[in-house]
Amino acid sequence: MRIRTVACQFETKRGNTNEICSRHLNIMPVHVLSEGKELTSQVPAHLSRIPISFISTSTDCANKIVKGKVVHKGPLVAVTPNNFILKTVIKEDDSLQTISSQNLSINVVLFGALAKNFSKDVNQEDVVVASGFTVGKSPTANKDKLHPCNLLLSGDDAYIYVSRQQPSPDQRSVLANKRSSTLSAEVSRAPKAPKYTYVRLDDLKAGSVVNVYGVVVFFKQPFRSRGTDLCSSLKITDQSNRRVGCTIFHENLENHPKIFQMGDIIRMHRVKAHLFNNAMTLVNTFGFSVLAFDGAVGSVMEPRTSSVQYQFDEEDRRTVEELRSWAASQAVLPPVSASVPLSAVQPRDYFDLTCQLLAKAPIDTTCTLLKVWDGTRCPHTLLKVIVEPDVTEGPSSFSKQKEDMIANVLVYDNHVEFARQLKPGTFLRIYNLRAIPGSSKVPGLTSSQSEEVSHLAFHLHGGTSYGRGIRVLPENASEVQELKRVIESFSEEVDDEVAELNDSELLEVWTTPPESFDEGPVECRSERTCDHHMQLVTLSQLKQSDPDHVQVYHVRAQLRSYEPQRLYQALKLFCSKCKSIQDIPDDELVAGIFSEASKHSEAYSPPPWALSGHTDLPRDSPGSPPRALRIHLSSQLMSEGKTKELIFLMGTSLEETCQLTAEFQNIVPVTTSGHLNLLDLSAPFLFRGRRRYFGCKRCSETAVREPSAEGVKTIDEKIIAEAIGVKPLQFVLLMKMELQDATDTLDVFLWKHAELFFDVSAEDIATNQDAQDRVRQTMDSLCPPEGSMGRRPWLDFCLMAYRAEGNGQTCYQICNTSIVRPSAT
Repeated sequence: MRIRTVACQFETKRGNTNEICSRHLNIMPVHVLSEGKELTSQVPAHLSRIPISFISTSTDCANKIVKGKVVHKGPLVAVTPNNFILKTVIKEDDSLQTISSQNLSINVVLFGALAKNFSKDVNQEDVVVASGFTVGKSPTANKDKLHPCNLLLSGDDAYIYVSRQQPSPDQRSVLANKRSSTLSAEVSRAPKAPKYTYVRLDDLKAGSVVNVYGVVVFFKQPFRSRGTDLCSSLKITDQSNRRVGCTIFHENLENHPKIFQMGDIIRMHRVKAHLFNNAMTLVNTFGFSVLAFDGAVGSVMEPRTSSVQYQFDEEDRRTVEELRSWAASQAVLPPVSASVPLSAVQPRDYFDLTCQLLAKAPIDTTCTLLKVWDGTRCPHTLLKVIVEPDVTEGPSSFSKQKEDMIANVLVYDNHVEFARQLKPGTFLRIYNLRAIPGSSKVPGLTSSQSEEVSHLAFHLHGGTSYGRGIRVLPENASEVQELKRVIESFSEEVDDEVAELNDSELLEVWTTPPESFDEGPVECRSERTCDHHMQLVTLSQLKQSDPDHVQVYHVRAQLRSYEPQRLYQALKLFCSKCKSIQDIPDDELVAGIFSEASKHSEAYSPPPWALSGHTDLPRDSPGSPPRALRIHLSSQLMSEGKTKELIFLMGTSLEETCQLTAEFQNIVPVTTSGHLNLLDLSAPFLFRGRRRYFGCKRCSETAVREPSAEGVKTIDEKIIAEAIGVKPLQFVLLMKMELQDATDTLDVFLWKHAELFFDVSAEDIATNQDAQDRVRQTMDSLCPPEGSMGRRPWLDFCLMAYRAEGNGQTCYQICNTSIVRPSAT
């Protein structure tokens, strides 16, 4: 027990630290400290007190104590039957009024046995001293208006020392009866596991922390957020027929929900309901835990969880069975499963494949080969991929019987990293796999590869918007058990070659089935939008021309290749004034700029025009300037309900700033050196939701001042940039393409007319997954990664030829050309 209840009968003097500590480690009854007796005098002398107002996330907590009166004591929460959390609030006592400008209160969060002992031995109004704590940011500071940090106490080094005021004689009797009844209640409850209540999805209230059950109707693999966490996204429903989105943030993949397919049952404890875009969503909160179950009626009732301990009783079993039966009787899931064995695959299908990985090999930096089977034989001739034995992980050859049953899956782009960590022998589910008929050679293979005719190839394209991905299945999954039975039905020769599954080597790679089947790269054609009337020329004729000035030509050609292959690298920043083009700074660089700005911020005086602004975001310490100046730009805009606020934000990290963008519009990050300054313009000068805006270092003359809202109806990025002296950079697409016809090849650029070409804005591509997918699908159609030149469409281009400044080289740009996608019928 680490709650130190200090008695008034201490005979040890303050200087004798060893004897004090020895007394503390013995069994301590509850004593009452006489009024006027200093609690801190009973604490080991090597510990020094720090005022609550001085605490920050950079505070060195070693050998420090914090003293305060308990003004709020929350309930004891059982995360598991043997693990507890308790939240309390302590308030600075009167002894430090001369140091602090106000009487600060701070949240204190206790864990484990310390929380349990605190719940039993400490009362409201007791004075406590905490040591061995760490400091974290308070997620509730904006709401409770307390200190922006929390004190966190856990582990063997954390202690609480307690002092109580002497009650009056009349109070003793009341307190004795109350404590007696409380103790009896605690004793009677001690052997029992905590009882959880669950809320139906149609009864969710915004702001409430709840426990829920649901049937998964959609889920998306965890992806790396802008911070350090992975983010999972899913939708669930229950007997109320209400669908609710859920967002889970956690840095460890194993703590995300283990969902295998739509229809799985999920139980979540301690999720918070939020109202977002007029829809209720659930977000994980402190103490979050999750269990997942197979959703099939009659399947094994075995929870999937990373928790060592969890409560799951007969009532929980009934709840899962009821949800299974209800989901089976309702149209909450697609009537046909997307999971298809190899024996049923047809050309051009998109399907999910449950299989075993036999071997793998890298093809090039953007492609990895997976050799898989599921114990069934595909009725179509499959692509044969030849790789060098020394780069293959797993067997490099198989028996003829088994070779005919192996499917070669080519994994591209963002899935390559996951695929290269897989171990041969593991069981997989590959989502949204595409069966592509045709003939092609795979790049990066040996020169001895022969071209296959009329084969069927399996491709896992890049992206996740349609659920593409790979999931490692545990050995006890029902799908794996069925797959093993199919595989074991074959000969001993086949069985001996199957690698054993090693649970310790499993890599949890998460994916999701698609919400709907897309048609993949659609057949596209080009269309010239210019008014030029001229004869087509061949590429050979075009290259022989020698333009003295800008000239325009019409050509008909195929797209042979393009770069960059990773299309996100084609997105650039362009300054219309100095004509410079630059790469978009990555998050690591931007996070470093925010970090440096926070370290070197100095005291400042808020500008006069900001003094009337509302400043409800956290401050570093009492009396210090606000960390955010929230400016109302125009009373006219306020009455019209338009975007009406501008926030100058200082002293925050990139991650914190991104979190605030969900609640506040028009955030300008600044630093201080006696007055407000913008950050280095390698960082965004403005955040508007998910959109970031960058400025040109060469052409900007920055100054932080109040924007004028007069004469405008909406405050947008251009008005803000003009007010603070920033020349905004424009998002553009820049690509180099190689065209080919029967006569020659030609390198051309696409950038000024790129938005017309793809019919999507570069700014949307920077933030919108659908826009990114549109570009990828278009390029896959014009230049299929698996297709021969014979399968690539012939396109009509308008090309502009001109002399490059400086070297006089003739360059070509695509202009007045758009790609036409067939309209839905």
